[in-house]
Amino acid sequence: QVQLVESGGGLVQPGGSLRLSCVNSGRIFRINAMGWYRQAPGKERELVATITSGSRTNYADSVKGRFTISRDSAKNTLYLQMNSLKPEDTAVYYCNADVLTTYFESSVRNYWGQGTQVTVSS
Repeated sequence: QVQLVESGGGLVQPGGSLRLSCVNSGRIFRINAMGWYRQAPGKERELVATITSGSRTNYADSVKGRFTISRDSAKNTLYLQMNSLKPEDTAVYYCNADVLTTYFESSVRNYWGQGTQVTVSS
């Protein structure tokens, strides 16, 4: 079984910063791409940022220049540093990963964390 556990969410004022973390554990042979997604009330879940196993990153236009995604394989952790937060960044943030549980590429499965709430408000 594979588990992704997010932490670091909370209430912050506009212009503030937060760092989200996502720790992975379980039967993991290798993790390919990882990412952060978010879902605001009444809206579809949307991509925030992704990072490949080779550390190539991709960001939604709405967060470029403000958010930074990174991963520390030694700590089994994915991060999202969020600066200059805006009220429209308020959402539940989810960690996502493509995980191989064996040597075979066919074993790849997509996993989600349970989410962490980020609220940006004065």
